[in-house]
Amino acid sequence: MYEVRLGRLSVGEGSMEVMSLDTIRGHLSYHFSWQIDGGLPLLMVHDHFESWSDVSTLATRRFIQEIDEVRYERLRHYEIYPEEKRWELLTSGDAEAFTTDRPLDDISFIYFVRTLPSLEVGQTYMLPQYFREDRNPVVLNVLRRERIDVPAGTFNTIVVQPILKSGGLFREGGKAEVYFTDDDKRLLIRLTTRGVPLLGDLSLHLTTIEPGVLLLRD
Repeated sequence: MYEVRLGRLSVGEGSMEVMSLDTIRGHLSYHFSWQIDGGLPLLMVHDHFESWSDVSTLATRRFIQEIDEVRYERLRHYEIYPEEKRWELLTSGDAEAFTTDRPLDDISFIYFVRTLPSLEVGQTYMLPQYFREDRNPVVLNVLRRERIDVPAGTFNTIVVQPILKSGGLFREGGKAEVYFTDDDKRLLIRLTTRGVPLLGDLSLHLTTIEPGVLLLRD
């Protein structure tokens, strides 16, 4: 769980979790969920993202966005077919092709970064794996190492800046920074992104970690 802050104000809570193991079109997949709820009167945010990603490759097979921010609302349900290199947007009927065989969305991208063998400070990684072809490559800048305090404790972190050619937390110009623990687990400890002028940045700060339960499937 995360505390959501706007500047120094505590304005809500968020969560990032592995919900379950599901089967999507015959493929065993992780069901990831990311939720942010909070804000101030007339400046409320209720964002909910869900991603179903292949257990073996992390390739996205389904991605749902539910965004409700102040005067902006959007629901998008994507079905993604890595083997066929195409996606369909069920909420509009749109469809497009892509070139990667391991497509990622906004949420599975976070889990993918956690699996990279090394993150060297000062390096920039170009990752042409976003499922929307016109929004590639995803740029990943490794900024620094930093020891930080959050409600869950004190952690040594490595700070990265992902940039996507789209809206959302990692949009161009948003100057998002993601703080992972500087160890093999790479837990997401803090995230900051551009917030509201005069009030400050929007940020998530880890409050609690609940270990998952291993589910054995027949």
